[in-house]
Amino acid sequence: MRLARLGPLGAEFPVVLDGDRVHDLRPLTADIDGAFLASGGVARARQALTDGILPLVDDELRVGAPIARPSAVYCIGMNYAAHAAESGSAPPDEIVMFMKAPNTVVGPDDTVTIPAGSVTTDWEVELGIVIGAPAYRLDSPAQARAHIAGFVLANDLSERDWQMATTQWGKGKSAPGFCPLGPWLATPDELDADDVRLRSWVNGEPRQDSHTADLIFSIDTIVFDLSRHLRLEPGDLILTGTPEGVALSGRFPYLRPGDIVEVEIEGLGRQRQVCA
Repeated sequence: MRLARLGPLGAEFPVVLDGDRVHDLRPLTADIDGAFLASGGVARARQALTDGILPLVDDELRVGAPIARPSAVYCIGMNYAAHAAESGSAPPDEIVMFMKAPNTVVGPDDTVTIPAGSVTTDWEVELGIVIGAPAYRLDSPAQARAHIAGFVLANDLSERDWQMATTQWGKGKSAPGFCPLGPWLATPDELDADDVRLRSWVNGEPRQDSHTADLIFSIDTIVFDLSRHLRLEPGDLILTGTPEGVALSGRFPYLRPGDIVEVEIEGLGRQRQVCA
């Protein structure tokens, strides 16, 4: 099942995507948020779609982030060996976690505003995990999937000077709009998230091209490890890391106003952002 949110920024409403048809989810829920996911919302939406009780949406509307603002955005750093190398680091022995401000989450095609004074704004295509049930002190990685509502495409935008000037990576990760998300949330049965292709382009030129099979720490390991240190809540977002091919490598220029960034993951759609 694919879930999305449509409408103006701050006034999005939930829908189900069924082929080329868009069904309004408002008969079931006001939004796709933690409460909806935790209460069996995905199963109820699936049944409502089968029963034919969800009206169609005909209008062409802005695509918003597929989940409402999460309570937390956790990020995994240097989780592809080649990206760690291009960043000047060895692959980590333990999971590296940092956080982005939840208000960075915006729609997949919203304009990216380069912060005033920034000359090192970078792109990062990433697989995102959306938590569907509370996870705390899991016993093993095998328990992780029962706590995952689905997966999303994300662009973990970064201001590298602000990120690298101190060890506080969040400073370079949390500018407004620095987490375009979507276009949809795909439930785990929709794709093999452990091995999907993820790519990025800037002004039509290829930048990143890898597979989630190359993750150092797998999806299940990430959820398990984080649960040993903190309580994951329904609706929380986890970004799993980016592969090589970013501007930080020194091989490509950083983003400038007028640049067009595109990111894509098989089964999770494509984003397009114009930099301003």
